Amino acid sequence: MPNTKKMLVAGSANLDFVVRAAHVPAPGETVLGRELELFPGGKGANQAVAAARAGGASVRMLVALGDDSFAAQLEAPLRDAGIDARIVRIAGSASGSAFICIADDGENSITVAPGANLHLLPEHLPAFEGASHLLMQLEIPLASVQAYAQAARKAGVQVVLNAAPAQSLPRELLDNIDVLIVNEGELATLAGTQAGTSLSAQCNVVGVSCVVVTLGARGALLWRRDQPMIEQPAFPVEVVDTTGAGDVFCGVFTAELAGGAEPASAMKHAAAASALACTKLGAQSGTPARGELERFLVERSSGNPA
Repeated sequence: MPNTKKMLVAGSANLDFVVRAAHVPAPGETVLGRELELFPGGKGANQAVAAARAGGASVRMLVALGDDSFAAQLEAPLRDAGIDARIVRIAGSASGSAFICIADDGENSITVAPGANLHLLPEHLPAFEGASHLLMQLEIPLASVQAYAQAARKAGVQVVLNAAPAQSLPRELLDNIDVLIVNEGELATLAGTQAGTSLSAQCNVVGVSCVVVTLGARGALLWRRDQPMIEQPAFPVEVVDTTGAGDVFCGVFTAELAGGAEPASAMKHAAAASALACTKLGAQSGTPARGELERFLVERSSGNPA
């Protein structure tokens, strides 16, 4: 039976330079790390791969790559995941890169050099071609994100925005967002409320009708105006690397919505995929396949923690 889930991801691709260390450096501290490994990453690419692999969606991705040797290393995983990559080639620019330190407890710190990602412009948006959802992040120019959201709204396409990295956003953009996905820090930045304000109150201030807040080891919640909150607990796993776990959540959640899943089911699948991603090293390489995700959910629902 043909896949009826269709979505477009517009976002970044970065080559991740990953080093493991006993702990993440504090400001001014030098830490002696261990092995260095290279992985394909970037919030946009990570989410697209998760949507295609674990979410089982038919995914097209709009992405900008440089004319350097890193470009091929970023393009190949997209093709391997079955993604229809619409690549904008930026002459004279390096592809995006990220420098990641992973502590032995699985936590990480990340610095991104955007490179070609900053050259993804409003006029690069392709036709939606039957996609029901557009998924975006904030590692490409904000003007492009806003233009893509407006175009999607006019086309009747649902807009999902993962507002990361954290920054304030114009009302004109937020008014064109159907689902906003943020962590607690990103929500606080958008809401601009005082410390101690409840998550529900912050979601209300932001002014988007549906807000998903990821809470790390505490799971996630889904807030909708005038409706009961949906709380999704995290699935306990042995953590190896949290890099990209939030991206896996976003990709799978959106793919589930594109497939017609109810929000509670989409939250459950996204949380499970995110947990599985934490058990492996690398953002995209840690993304589970659809079959692995379904087996995990069956095992956990039957009370088997394995």
